[in-house]
Formats: sequence, C-alpha cells, structure tokens
Amino acid sequence: MAYRISVDTGGTFTDVVVMDSSGTQTIGKALTTPERAFGGMREALDVAARDIGIDLAALLANTALLIYGTTRATNAIVTRTAAKTAFLTTQGFPDTLVFKEGGKLNAHDFSKEYPEPYVARRRTFEIAERMSSEGTASVPFDAVQARGVVEILRQRGIEAVAVCFLWSIANPDHELRMAHLLDELLPGVPYTLSHQLVPIVREYRRASATAIDASLKPLMQRHIRGLESDLRAEGYTGEILISTSVGGIMQVDEVVAAPIHTAKSGPAMAPIAGLTYSRVENLGDDVIVCDTGGTTFDVGLVRDGRLVFNRDTWLGGQWTGNLLGVSSVDVRSIGAGGGSIAWIDDGGLMRVGPQSAGANPGPACYGRGGLLPTVSDAACVLGYFDPDFFLGGRMKLDVAAARQAVGTVATQIGRGIEQTAWDILNLASELMIRAIHEITTSEGLNPQESTIVAGGGAAGMNILSIARELGCKRVILPNVASALSASGMQYADIVKEETASLPTSSARFRYDDVNRVLDDLEGRLHRFLAGLGPHADAAHEIELLAEARYLGQVWELDTKLPVPRLRGPEDVAALMEAFHQVHERVFAVRDLHSPVECINWKARLIVRLAPAAALSPDVAAHDSVIPAASRNCYFGGGDPVATPVYAPADLHPGLTISGPAIVEEPTTTLVVFPGMSARISGAGHYLLDIGVSA
Repeated sequence: MAYRISVDTGGTFTDVVVMDSSGTQTIGKALTTPERAFGGMREALDVAARDIGIDLAALLANTALLIYGTTRATNAIVTRTAAKTAFLTTQGFPDTLVFKEGGKLNAHDFSKEYPEPYVARRRTFEIAERMSSEGTASVPFDAVQARGVVEILRQRGIEAVAVCFLWSIANPDHELRMAHLLDELLPGVPYTLSHQLVPIVREYRRASATAIDASLKPLMQRHIRGLESDLRAEGYTGEILISTSVGGIMQVDEVVAAPIHTAKSGPAMAPIAGLTYSRVENLGDDVIVCDTGGTTFDVGLVRDGRLVFNRDTWLGGQWTGNLLGVSSVDVRSIGAGGGSIAWIDDGGLMRVGPQSAGANPGPACYGRGGLLPTVSDAACVLGYFDPDFFLGGRMKLDVAAARQAVGTVATQIGRGIEQTAWDILNLASELMIRAIHEITTSEGLNPQESTIVAGGGAAGMNILSIARELGCKRVILPNVASALSASGMQYADIVKEETASLPTSSARFRYDDVNRVLDDLEGRLHRFLAGLGPHADAAHEIELLAEARYLGQVWELDTKLPVPRLRGPEDVAALMEAFHQVHERVFAVRDLHSPVECINWKARLIVRLAPAAALSPDVAAHDSVIPAASRNCYFGGGDPVATPVYAPADLHPGLTISGPAIVEEPTTTLVVFPGMSARISGAGHYLLDIGVSA
C-alpha cells in the first residue's frame, strides 16, 4: 500500500497527515464536527487527497494503516459530559474522590469554591467488605448488601460503574465478586475494576483513574466504533489503530476496553514528532515541544532522547481538577490557543483564556457569528493573516468582525485597536512562557540548552517571541507544524504498559518477590504481543522500570532497570545509582546516604512500526527571492510596517528570510519579527533565529 494516514481530531480543527512511501507528508485540515467526528475527518481527508492528485476513494483504497487520535475523552472529562457513573468503594471510605490529593496553588486564596468530586457523592456507594494490605479478608464480602446496591443503580439508570475497593491490589477477590454481580444484574452496563486498570498504591489515584475510565466507556465506545463504521462505509479496508496517552498507538479493542488512555492522547504524540524533527536537523535529544492549537497550548519534553512520563496529569487544573492516575506522557496544557478569548477582569486587568471560542462559532474573524475577541482575531488585526488565504484559501476571514471584537476590549482599557491586539498576543505569549518554565526550569532543564520544536496551527504567530524571552537559539518550525500531533502519530510505535505495586527498600530488598513481579509483567506483555496478528513478529523491546523515591519522599521518579533481573546486592546498587542519576538530573540533588524505596514496577512493550525519518541534507545558502506580496503589519510601539509576504512556492532550501516578514503556508502562518530570521533547511523545515538579543 502506498499511504499511511494519521488523524488528530481537536476541539477546533481536525488534522490529517498522509505519508507516502517516500516519507513525504501531505496535510489536510478542516473544522471539527463535534456531532459526528467523521464529517470533519472526511473533509480533511478529501483536502489531502486533492493535494496529492487523487480522489478520496483512491486514497483510502491505497492506505494500509490509519491512526486516529481525538480530544473527545479529554473534553468529556473537563466538561463533565461523560456517562452517568456510580462509584463503589469499601465501606468507610466514601470520600476518596471528595478529598482528592495534594494541596492548593495559593494557600490563602479563599475565592474559589471547593472542587466537586468527579463522581457526585450521591452516586457513591459503600460496599460491606475489606481487604487487608496483606491480602486477607478483614471484612467478608457481603453479597446480599452488594445486590441491594446494584438494584439501586438499576433503578437510578446508572450508565457506568467504577469499582475501587481498598487493597484490591493485594487481593482482587472482592472486586471480581462485585463484577460477577454487575454482569448478572446490570448486563450491558460497562464497569471498570481498579486492580485491572491501575494496580498501584495511593487510593485517590486508583479511584480517580477508575472513575474516569468507567465514565468514558459508553461515550468512547460509541465514538470509536461509530468512526470505525463510518470509515468502513466509506470504503476503507485497512488497519485502524488509536493513539494513546502512553506515547504510542494501540488496537481498537484495547482502547475500547480502557478508554482513559485516549485522554491527552493527541498531545502525547507531539513529543514524538518533536524528537523526530530535532534529530532530522541534528539539533540534539533534549527537546521542548510547544503545540499551539485552537483551544490549548501544550508543552511536552524529551530528555536524552526519551519521552518523560508521570502519573500527575490533572485535567481541569492541578489539584482542583481530576487526576488521570495512569502513567502517561508528561504534557502540560493551558487555555491559551488561537481561539482563547481576551477579556477584562473585575480589577480592570486584561486576561486571555482559558475560555475558548472553539470551532463553533469560533473567533470573530471566522465569520460564523463569534463576537468575543480571541488571539486569532488579534493576529488578524495585526495584519499577520491574509483574509483570502486562510486554510489555503478555503476559508475567508472577516477582518472587520475581528476589529470590532478587539475593539470591545480596546474601549475598556482606553487603547488603540492595533495596540490592544498586540497586547493580547503578548499576554498569550507570557502565559505560554510561564507554562514552559514550569516544565523545564522548575524541573531541572535549562531551556537555553534545548531545542524548541513548534507545532499547531497557531504556532507561527509568536514562537519567535517566546523563544527570544527564553533565550533559546535552536528553534524548528516543521513544514507540517500545523498538524504536529498527527505527524507524530506517523512515527509512533505500538506501546503497551503493565504495572504492579510491590514496595521494597534498598535497605531490605525483596529479591524473590520483585523478580516474580517482573516475570509476571513480562509474561503479560509477551501474551499481548502474541495476539497482535500481523505485528506479532515485528521488531520489539521491553523496558523495565521502577517508580522509586528516597525514603520519606512523597512522589516517585521513573527509573530504568540497568539489569533484567535483580539477583544480588550489585544489581540493587546499579539500580540505586540509576535512581541517583535521575534524581540529580531532575532536582540537582543526590542523597547517597538515604535508602531508596521502589513502590511500583512497570514493563513497557514497544513494537516498532514507525518508518525512519531521513536526515536533513546539507544545502548551500540560496539567493534571496522576491516576495509574493507585501502588506502592513503591526509589531508594537510605532506605526504599521510594510512587511514582505512569502508563499511556500517561492521558498527553496538554503534561503534565509529576514524579519519583518510573513510566510504563508496553507495551514499555518509564520511571523518573522524584526531583527529575527528563518532559514529553510534541506528537509524543508524552518530553522528560526531569534537574533542578537539572545
């Protein structure tokens, strides 16, 4: 087959990337259709097919693999629009989801209400049972009482059930007995058992993950199965895989069984793309990935060529939102995208986001009835967008509507419309810079020593100003930047992770127990690999990791095992040294005299499917070209500046474009600010230079 297709359905746009056998990528982009995802997806596919020079039917007929990612699960969690879910827990522990975990960003801020639990307290039910930490039944499972609870669930029309019993990770018998009752009395109602989904210590994390997963099952099963049906009806006969938050792709049945792994799955693909393009340009393995979409700004990291994982992914705000609890690629998101709304607070200060205009009605400049000023409207007012060439000319922008929307804020603060638009863009940039600092300098990574890879349809508006503030001298805007997450899917592998909890300490290491756990984890992954059909014989590897910490610490760090099994003191010493190195890299401290605790153990299977990306060839400097057009753009301070505008057809590898300048790609716009420049690499990517101010 000639093509591989990847699709990323976001809150505003649906991105499609089609890769041919030579590695050339073609982008299709369309507005997302929330009511039925295939509508926007079909339009984006049709755009890509036309650019290739074939029709949609031929594209689908010659495609062997389609990879799909979506924000549907994330949006459902944040907006609380998932299924009507009941939470079943051990008697005496009904407030696990209420109390949550952690703290408060501002201990003296009493202006915010205490956050609501993910599952309402009235839908939390206590089951008479109790397992001890040793796995013995302290309180026997009361089947009669449990049957009564299930009858209440039936009467209340519960659509999904989350079961999380205390210490079920030590002995799952009671959760399994509860599952038998649900199968018998509530047939067809999906449920999630905590010991199967996330078998780790820490009750809130396990409870939160279980509740979220159960609530997503009716929604995501309909969504994914419906999409699969629509694709088949359109004539696609190839394989369908789904992107996941663990930084890989997975078969449909696996994702349907545990849809929590689709939350944040789109942003999890961007670091894969970032690492790929940094290596293509030979710019190193430490990468900051900035993905600016219509709704959010996502920041991810690659350290030493490896994705960064954690269990601290909060949706809806740290500590006040809801914790995914599963191991996922560390990507932080803030509400600062192209569709983020600018507004004035009660103190007269301008704010940007987190509210977004979304795809419908969208920013005012879209001409779909939006009235509120957004970051995209600000860029439109500043002259950065050609109103006749948005989305390659498929969408006309309404500049008058953008000016009117921005004018509502300008009137409130007493400034001109252009200066207000400049302030909106700068304020959005400041929010993005703060998010980058949180994931880099706050965790031991110097952004000046890293490569920034920018993506998202709105990335080109301000990535150079962001890089200048951070002092980053290595900045790449890939030629597929507007579909960075979808492009990352093209380079993703099948990834499956298994976890088990077994606390042990370097002072008293439980060799036999740990090795038994590692044997079990690897065995599960080998059985999974055997069931992968045509991919069962693909090249693969299994990584073994410990979630470890110094004695008395609260949170753990992923530490790769230096040996496949821990047989004696020398193996434990090697593991401890590996942990010291990880801790020193993250926190700039190593405590050689403290015992190290290993809490959880993980085995991660990686089945190699991704094609290799070719290195960017060296090219000679290219003569300057005559810009396609010129228009007045505003860069703050004085009057608008006559700014050359370049079309991709005019650009060649080796060419350097000096600012001020605008480069109008069909699906994104690169703004080269005065004093900065962009060079076209041999691979066709934009290598950005922030100028002497660095």
